[in-house]
Amino acid sequence: MIEARLQLARAGFTLDVTLTLPVSGISALFGPSGCGKTTVLRALAGLERAVGRVSLGGEVWQDDAQRRFLPTHQRALGYVIQEAALFPHLDVRRNLVYGQRRIPAAQRQIPLEQAVALLGIGHLLGRRPATLSGGERQRVAIARALLTSPRLLLMDEPLAALDAARKAEILPYLERLHSELAMPIVYVTHAMDEVARLADHLVLMDAGRVLAAGPLAELLARTDLPLARADDAGVVLHTRVLAHDAAYGLSRLGLSPPGLDAGGDPAGALWVGAVPQPPGSAVRVRVLARDVSVVRRAAADTSILNVLPVTLLGLHTDGATALLSLAFGHPAPGGDPPQGPRLLARITRRSLDALRLQPGDAIHAQIKGVSLMR
Repeated sequence: MIEARLQLARAGFTLDVTLTLPVSGISALFGPSGCGKTTVLRALAGLERAVGRVSLGGEVWQDDAQRRFLPTHQRALGYVIQEAALFPHLDVRRNLVYGQRRIPAAQRQIPLEQAVALLGIGHLLGRRPATLSGGERQRVAIARALLTSPRLLLMDEPLAALDAARKAEILPYLERLHSELAMPIVYVTHAMDEVARLADHLVLMDAGRVLAAGPLAELLARTDLPLARADDAGVVLHTRVLAHDAAYGLSRLGLSPPGLDAGGDPAGALWVGAVPQPPGSAVRVRVLARDVSVVRRAAADTSILNVLPVTLLGLHTDGATALLSLAFGHPAPGGDPPQGPRLLARITRRSLDALRLQPGDAIHAQIKGVSLMR
């Protein structure tokens, strides 16, 4: 695990966090501006002198109780910031080689050719940074960080300085890092769309403290966290392609692993616009609470393709609205509520009262929109 206990006090701000992060996948630090995300990242890197302890696996980078503190250059990490910070007088290849030469040849884990292929920058090697787009510069900066063969990659809002088009350009490459490299990444952002698309583990921060931490799907489905009050509140579901319907340009996705209703159909199966992946492929999707309504009985005549059996687990009212926590599938008679992935639905309190909804009710969810994370 990546473990850190960090304390730091400044005028008007105090950081006091304890983190335990997995050494695989992407862990996102998420919260409003000024909550301490970047300070935590800089403290992990040794750039900010917080008090406490930092360890990666069995390697201790900082332990103030033992008077141990490794400076940044002795920590096996890569660091990517908002601005690419490339050397303007060097072409892309020489910028990459500069990063590679920081590590003795015998300790290099990632060949230059692999980093170039992962970030899709082979056609840029002879160009100077001034001739690159913002997205291209950032891809080069990430490749340079990888060429230092880090055990941990730290990324501080790497897409914040990019417009929507450049952001869309670089996200697929970040997903490739996630899927093809066995390297933990700690990713700072205040953009929920990046969290939903990339993260496996989420740390929710506010005012220098950790409000909650855990697997992304679990935290997004909790109605007691500030995330649930946001307009873009919703869940991320991990699915697999079940089949394609070429005649209508649709694909059917099933939860991984799928739940089953009484009829034997995957209770969490969703129709979405056609996806290019073959059956069996993993696909991450996002369902917003505002795109989910509920009914007591499934409608026979409706334009909504996704009408799924669900069980109401709990609800949280806030002003004129109510947020419902739902489990896919109906419980067996006298049985416990279904286990597995959760869904959120935001409805009006008037609808809540009209339907007389109570936890434990077997109802149906109507899903109007599904956003593919690709």
